Amino acid sequence: MKLYKISFALVLGLGMLTSCADKLDVQNPNQQTSAIFGQVVSDLEESVIACYNHIRMEGTYARVGYMLDVCRGDEVWNSSQVWYMPFDDLNAPFTDEIGQWPWRDWYYTIKVCNFVTSELDMDSENYNETLRRIKGQALFLRGLSYYMLAGYYQNPMLITDYSVYKSLTDLYVPNSTYDEVWDQVEKDFVEAMTLLPKRDVGGQWAQGRATCGAAAGYYARALMMRHKYSEALTVLKDIINGRYGSYKLMANYGDNFREGSKYENNDESLFEVQFLDYGSQGVDDEWTPVNTSPNATQGSAIESNFGPGDCGGWADLSASPWLYNLFKAERTTSGSLDPRLYWTIGTYEAEWDGFEFGNKIYTVTQTDEWTNKDIPVVTNNNYGGLPVAKNTNLRTGIYDKVVTGLHCGINLRMMRYSDVLLRAAECENEVNGPTQQAIDWINQVRSRAGLANLNLSDFGSKDKLFEQIANVERPKEFGCEFGRGFDLIRWGFFYDSGRLQQMKEHAAVNFWTRANYENGTIEYTPKDPVDYSSCSKSSFDNWIQGHEFFPIYQGTLNDNPNLVGNSANNSSSNADYFSGKGWTVHPVVDL
Repeated sequence: MKLYKISFALVLGLGMLTSCADKLDVQNPNQQTSAIFGQVVSDLEESVIACYNHIRMEGTYARVGYMLDVCRGDEVWNSSQVWYMPFDDLNAPFTDEIGQWPWRDWYYTIKVCNFVTSELDMDSENYNETLRRIKGQALFLRGLSYYMLAGYYQNPMLITDYSVYKSLTDLYVPNSTYDEVWDQVEKDFVEAMTLLPKRDVGGQWAQGRATCGAAAGYYARALMMRHKYSEALTVLKDIINGRYGSYKLMANYGDNFREGSKYENNDESLFEVQFLDYGSQGVDDEWTPVNTSPNATQGSAIESNFGPGDCGGWADLSASPWLYNLFKAERTTSGSLDPRLYWTIGTYEAEWDGFEFGNKIYTVTQTDEWTNKDIPVVTNNNYGGLPVAKNTNLRTGIYDKVVTGLHCGINLRMMRYSDVLLRAAECENEVNGPTQQAIDWINQVRSRAGLANLNLSDFGSKDKLFEQIANVERPKEFGCEFGRGFDLIRWGFFYDSGRLQQMKEHAAVNFWTRANYENGTIEYTPKDPVDYSSCSKSSFDNWIQGHEFFPIYQGTLNDNPNLVGNSANNSSSNADYFSGKGWTVHPVVDL
């Protein structure tokens, strides 16, 4: 009997141990592993949020990743003559680490996007609406990432399979060609267009997430990068006709550059990068993807780059005198200044006294407290420069000076409906032009600014209407915003002597200091037109062949033995590629 009891006890004990072992073999949901993460929908939704988070980093759109293209434009110049200078001069060396930051941060974004798509590798026809939206966002953001990488680095690595991340050997893939990357960009945007909802569904889809309208807009942009104007025109017409949601121009141009729920994610915005409003952020500047502080600022440093030194800014970039005088050359039908000038360049103008926030720099009225009314406030005290107001709070009155770092809460509207209209006009002109339809789309944008309508009879050739679009309408609508550098490349302006000279004249500046002006050493102001033959500097004088793109960082090439440099690394011309495609450069036309 005793032996029976002992045996029974042993069996019972072993059973309990086995039972306990089974119960203890569970996963702690608060300590997820890479082996199990992604197996439920909520994990994938969190991953999509991480994708969005990565596009508001230093190298994507929070500062450098945005500013490098602004530097490439002919309507902005480097007034600090230090930070960004080699990128503004289009001769950056492959040893400059700053140029690697967009590469680094966009590939962070791509990795997370690839993870999401790898978990959703079945036929999308079998997805429910939630899964369609998850995959659509990941594809859009991956397409956006490669859009940026191709536009900056020409022939980056193309990685779309998440399995390559298992080892460095697999991850170190060779460059893809320029065309291969753009093919992938188009493919991602096209699929995203079929999966994503319209912004009209409301909720978070009208408040910053990618929609089918955003995907369609960027698809058209990608097509235009390789002169597929007919295909792009079809997509742009569909956007205009409401196939991908309802969009319209805001009545007030300035509403595209203010922060707050009243203005952001508005009817004109196809896609914008979300930043937290001033005062609602943390205190830790989150400059790199590895900074995961719970007190991250969640803002951008665009304002810090543009902000005048006297206003607490870093005084790095300024608007060109060419852009300022382009605005001044044409008045509205009521005889006033183009209101877009107010929101683009922070100059004193007598007419601004009764307009919007008036003649103010931040909250301080522009009087002798800053400088004489007849002398404009300059960006940089040593070199001058017209302050850029766009995407800053210089004109909004929220605070009295720049809070440097990642603190500006204005969302960056990366694609607006006005871009759809002007791109549609450009494509229409390329395919059929010049036509009344192209003129009508342009006039919608001009009408918002109060300018007189253009007449078809004034444009007897496709070249002349292109000149109007490229060097009047687009600079005034999008001056000092991201995108001009992409335009100059796709138009081939670097490969035509007339266009190269034109870019030099647009970017010409004269160095200016307040002290030299006051002591009579110089008689001009930063507002005055610049004679290229006697200018202090023009960014495009320093352009080296192939450096319309940015070089792949040498440290990256050293790490990955399968990578080779691009045209900027080799200082080689891309003119043969451009002409070999059958593309032509529109000659300069005197308007």
